[in-house]
Amino acid sequence: MFTGIIEEVGSVISVTRNGTSSNIRIRASKVLEGTSLGDSIAVNGVCLTVTAMGSDWFQADVMNETLSRSSLGSLRSGSPVDLERAMAADGRFGGHIVSGHIDGTGTISDIRNDGIAVWYTVSAPSQILRYIVEKGSIAIDGISLTVAKLTDRDFSVSIIPHTAACTVLSQRKTGDTVNLENDIIGKYVEKLMKPAEDARSGGVSLDMLARNGFI
Repeated sequence: MFTGIIEEVGSVISVTRNGTSSNIRIRASKVLEGTSLGDSIAVNGVCLTVTAMGSDWFQADVMNETLSRSSLGSLRSGSPVDLERAMAADGRFGGHIVSGHIDGTGTISDIRNDGIAVWYTVSAPSQILRYIVEKGSIAIDGISLTVAKLTDRDFSVSIIPHTAACTVLSQRKTGDTVNLENDIIGKYVEKLMKPAEDARSGGVSLDMLARNGFI
């Protein structure tokens, strides 16, 4: 489990492809503190397992499912990446609940300055936009951000200078692909409110609520 508060920006050392999977080695420092083999580190919002590590690097395997659902397949040697260790039980919950399981990708369609802030507009498919609400949370490349504006085609976030300086967003350009993870609460609510046995009979009803203990 992660919070979407990026700890450092690392750099890809190498990407080794083997058929439909990849092996990524990343240079880092902060996220290696207290880290052991088998621990989880979010790379641009994608939860990966540490399979090898040195004094200033760690390595992770990336399976085909992850490559197909995220932007990790486009990483190259030298690519900057957002890094966050799994949340410690005694840590502060500064962002929102982030699982590291990407729902899909979006495309940055516009970047504009607004005083000290910078607005990023991201176009995304309908299956991602349906779970986004204005003033709700969204993880972009693993960064916990607040949705400032929402349309039926895209959404926008406004970030402060600190966020830009401490993440890869400051290096993103119009047309770049970003990893997106919806707030997990919305997905669970939808699932619980549409039991399989009621999906064919119209979804939520007083009878369904009663049979499931809500009334």
